[in-house]
Amino acid sequence: MDNADLPDNVRAANARCARGEHPQRPADPRVVAFYDALTSTYPDRGPRAAAAGSPWASAPLHAAADHIQMRLDEHCPDEVLETIERLAGELNLDLLDLQDGTVYPPPVKARRTAAQVR
Repeated sequence: MDNADLPDNVRAANARCARGEHPQRPADPRVVAFYDALTSTYPDRGPRAAAAGSPWASAPLHAAADHIQMRLDEHCPDEVLETIERLAGELNLDLLDLQDGTVYPPPVKARRTAAQVR
């Protein structure tokens, strides 16, 4: 999805994903870079994905052309969330919190946008 899409459009895309409907298009390079960077530190496959201390409640992660779905372990350290937000900000990706449906730009992206407005 375009990063200018409205939160309702992001939530609707998530609902389509939950129904198993995914766009048939090439993977967004930003999503690929996010997945590669995140899983290089926190693997979602192989023995480390299931080892104690893994941040994943469910692995492997669900990866599609336009999104990555992550289910975090309830005891995952804050540094994992900070890494997710940092990577999303660097790659100009928004985050959808499935617990409450909030769509938000990560702090890095929000700061960069505010700086551009000035």
